[in-house]
Amino acid sequence: MRVAKGKRAVLVIATLATLLFSVAQINAAKPQDDKAAATTAAAGQYVGSETCRGCHEDTFKNIQPTGHATSALKLREGGLAQSCEACHGPGAEHVNSGGDPSKIFRFKGASANKTSERCLACHTFSQEHGNFQRSYHAKANVGCTSCHSPHYSKERALLVRTQPGLCYSCHGETRADFSKPFSHPVNEGFMTCSDCHNVHGAFQGRQLRATAGQNAVCFKCHTDKQGPFVFEHVPVRTEGCSSCHQVHGSTNVRMLRVSQVNLLCLQCHTTIATRISSNRVQYPSGPVHNQNSRYVACTMCHPMIHGSNGNPEFLK
Repeated sequence: MRVAKGKRAVLVIATLATLLFSVAQINAAKPQDDKAAATTAAAGQYVGSETCRGCHEDTFKNIQPTGHATSALKLREGGLAQSCEACHGPGAEHVNSGGDPSKIFRFKGASANKTSERCLACHTFSQEHGNFQRSYHAKANVGCTSCHSPHYSKERALLVRTQPGLCYSCHGETRADFSKPFSHPVNEGFMTCSDCHNVHGAFQGRQLRATAGQNAVCFKCHTDKQGPFVFEHVPVRTEGCSSCHQVHGSTNVRMLRVSQVNLLCLQCHTTIATRISSNRVQYPSGPVHNQNSRYVACTMCHPMIHGSNGNPEFLK
């Protein structure tokens, strides 16, 4: 039976299209098969925490009260890493080699950067830890395990020691400040260093925390000093509380930087300094009283020194 030339051409084109479609399906399915095979192979590298328990019984028991006992990490290459292997990596080669320590990731002996990378695989998605890699601690080669015990600790957040003792182990100069006559009640246990500082990193100087309105962390407790005020004391907004106060501790009352209030005020309010009022008239910014004849604290007459809603001179 003869086929017309036109019909023969259509038949050839249809056959070629069918072949091309089949080849495309095979090529599309192959990467998926390879990926599935890789996932299966990776999954086979995880032996489970019960296998780890066979040799590391004490560590296994210690980790049970912590959140790490139930931690799980879905790795990109496939396989569910649970508990021990979520941090130490796949354990099959380690087990098959009879416990060769080089066949698994060990935190002991690893650099601070490497250990922190392991921890941040899980702990990087919170506001508390998100800036750790840019923090002063990270730049000073202080890693997560420098302060935390991932296997076991009776302290909050798995700290190796309680605050402030843990912080004092590096910040000895701060320990001295908190031992001064007037200080924040850190040594007494009413405050901790992390109440004011985000030890994992922050955008403020000295890793200070801030209020929701991005104001100084001091206002979290000293709300009466926050304002807003109709008449603001400029240094409170521009330089912060530390322009007048030693925030950790001081030998002066109210943790002031100098012993006498007048001497503190006169550092800015000299007799030759001037200010311009709202009607463009110049007034002396310094004291109008003779400070040499009698010392009376400036705050006796200007008590609203942090800001006032009634008087531009912060008078009563």
